Amino acid sequence: MRLAVPREDDSLISLVRGAGFETLTEIAPNGVLQGELATGWTASANAKTWQFELRRGVAFHDGRAMRAQDVVSSLQMHDATGHIRIETVRATDSHRIRLDLAEGNPDLPILLADTRLIICADGQVDVPLAAAIGTGCYRTDRFAQDRQYLGGKIQDHYKAGRAGWVDSIEVAVIPDAAVRAEALRDGFVDIAVLPMAQALRGQDNLTFHPSADDMAFAASTTVGVPRVIGSRSPLDDGRLAQRWWKG
Repeated sequence: MRLAVPREDDSLISLVRGAGFETLTEIAPNGVLQGELATGWTASANAKTWQFELRRGVAFHDGRAMRAQDVVSSLQMHDATGHIRIETVRATDSHRIRLDLAEGNPDLPILLADTRLIICADGQVDVPLAAAIGTGCYRTDRFAQDRQYLGGKIQDHYKAGRAGWVDSIEVAVIPDAAVRAEALRDGFVDIAVLPMAQALRGQDNLTFHPSADDMAFAASTTVGVPRVIGSRSPLDDGRLAQRWWKG
């Protein structure tokens, strides 16, 4: 699956996070909160103390098994950078963690679905994405900041049969909206983000989201898009690498 994205927004970074990394929870295309690296969670009555059960059998792209300390270290680093505010987080065993909040927050599981809150090996979330090691459906084969990303499918991923439908995903940064539209029209890419709309209207081999008049992205009709996609961004909150497919 090949995508053309603009330079001035965070489309490239969002897609790389969604392809190669995961969070404790996720928002499904239908808007339902579900576990990703966490399989379940409970909260105290005042929503200040949370226990999360972590998924077993998850491996980082370098083959290491994911453990609670990887999650703890990742969340601590995210807390230090201001993405999420927690008082303490610690491992209670190899696949359970406890978070204590300064104030009760019943929305914590939803907040943890933010794709900025990725879990990395050894908690190294502050290194460049090209060097970070995640657990997502796609490994990074090539990543040039502000230019290009190529991700290859992880075989035997725990989501096999539920996500990761294409063998590889390639994202090219094309600053000019007219050139992005031309690349899609001529078949060089399968999806163009924020293309020049007038260059694509009337093409019966393309679909437009949300409409031809308000074109957040245009895609070849060979691309399968979930009936409902994430509402926080036109690219399914960066998860399209795992969720979309090609016919």
